[in-house]
Amino acid sequence: MGATATQERGHVHIVIMGCGRVGSSLAILLEKRGHDVSVIDIDDNAFRRLGPDFKGRTVKGVGFDRSVLEKAGVREADGFAAVSSGDNSNVLAARVVREEFGIDNVVARIYDQGRAEVYERLGIPTVATVRWAADQVLRSLMPEGSEPAWRDPSGQVRLIRVNTHTDWVGMKISTIQDRIHTPLPFLLRFGQGMVPDDATLLQDGDVVYAAVEVERITEIEGLLAKPPVKR
Repeated sequence: MGATATQERGHVHIVIMGCGRVGSSLAILLEKRGHDVSVIDIDDNAFRRLGPDFKGRTVKGVGFDRSVLEKAGVREADGFAAVSSGDNSNVLAARVVREEFGIDNVVARIYDQGRAEVYERLGIPTVATVRWAADQVLRSLMPEGSEPAWRDPSGQVRLIRVNTHTDWVGMKISTIQDRIHTPLPFLLRFGQGMVPDDATLLQDGDVVYAAVEVERITEIEGLLAKPPVKR
């Protein structure tokens, strides 16, 4: 939904539902990085947390209301974060955004850790409150390498989350590694980490991590964001 073109211009548009401590911190982090942000909350007073310098859009309403989402610019959004205080509202909003507006890049904050895996199986990445930090949500929304999961002390190598085009699904991880000449040391499947072996196939919904030299980040992201070259 326009994510590629937007990212080529150097910024993305993110819609955030919930302007509490989590949502406001996330909005400020994103805006500081030069991205466009819209924030939704049912309480006008919540927007005060954004501070007087916030230049993004604020929309009063519930984040699973289609008209509210449209006012927030969801049709042009590259990502959506549901980080209100209610699990059900967060998951409902995330599903509406994915299923009705076609935004694949969503993340939902979950209080009940026991239900997180259920939501992961619905294809909605979750961040549990007990291990929440703003950069974790940011990393889920911004998988293009700006927020690496790990970097070596010299700054030359990073472990980054990468988006994979659906045409890679069904291919062996080992084959993908050979194609892009870069190791994919682990992935998340239904919220569980796993180290792929020679027989592991990429499944729909897998979150893939690549170990890559800094100068090759853009190249690797570009290769995996497009269908594999036919051989």
